[in-house]
Amino acid sequence: MIWTVLWAFLLSLMMAYVVSNMAGTGFAFSQVVIMTILFSIAAIVLGEGVIKEEA
Repeated sequence: MIWTVLWAFLLSLMMAYVVSNMAGTGFAFSQVVIMTILFSIAAIVLGEGVIKEEA
């Protein structure tokens, strides 16, 4: 679970930086935190509940 949050944070940081530079606006760290929370929740829900291994 820690790796999920770490990767979500790193990918969110990269995406927020690229999008803010392309749009010509300032970098907002609050966007990174919000995206990290959303990506982490989505990955955990998909990994633990929705996607099942077939045995």
